[in-house]
Amino acid sequence: MAVKGCMFDFSSTLFHLEDAETWLGAVAADSGLGIGEDDVRRWAARLREFGAVPGGPAPTAAGPELMRLWQERDLDVVRHRAAYTGLLRAAGLPWPELVEPLYERHMTPPAWQPYPDTLEVLRTLHERGVPVAVVSNIGYDLRPILRHHGMEEYVDAFVLSFEHEIQKPDPRLFRIACDLLGLAAPDVAMVGDDRVADAGAAALGSPVHFVDPLPVTERPGALRAVLAHLL
Repeated sequence: MAVKGCMFDFSSTLFHLEDAETWLGAVAADSGLGIGEDDVRRWAARLREFGAVPGGPAPTAAGPELMRLWQERDLDVVRHRAAYTGLLRAAGLPWPELVEPLYERHMTPPAWQPYPDTLEVLRTLHERGVPVAVVSNIGYDLRPILRHHGMEEYVDAFVLSFEHEIQKPDPRLFRIACDLLGLAAPDVAMVGDDRVADAGAAALGSPVHFVDPLPVTERPGALRAVLAHLL
């Protein structure tokens, strides 16, 4: 039976964040510090390996306080900023004046790319009368990003962890989304890329579908394929 509503994760499901080298390179270019391409490449790899890149691998060498902040980063804006700026400093970034601009950069629309089929899928659901919620573990507001890319109108509810101080896989976050859509959880599918966090919706009886967190150039039609199962 076709679902009556749909929840989507944001990062690596609907959109993908720019890679570490592009991220650092953009901020370095704006800084006027004359940072060379080799330094950008080397430090981008270092930051990613250390776990200081938003959307990248988890930190492995940070101290206990930073690890605690990272694990709780999506509960509020203060911990989110403290976690990533702290990791950038702990990684030894040689340009301390870039720490805050790097953090600010990753929250801007130009840092995010939608997958090739994101707009098509959201628009199709909207046209079919299937309401959509974006349910994300995040420490800042995603609405401006979707607005910039012309997709906010196709989302009926945003359920963001920092606004509720609840992180996936806690079922309460998915419950809030279903309630906002006015639907019973078993009638609302969850689509995400995280086999742990996004699987939390299954505790409510929601069917869960997964996509792989690949770069946008390597995943042209995964959401479209999921849509075929939903409708």
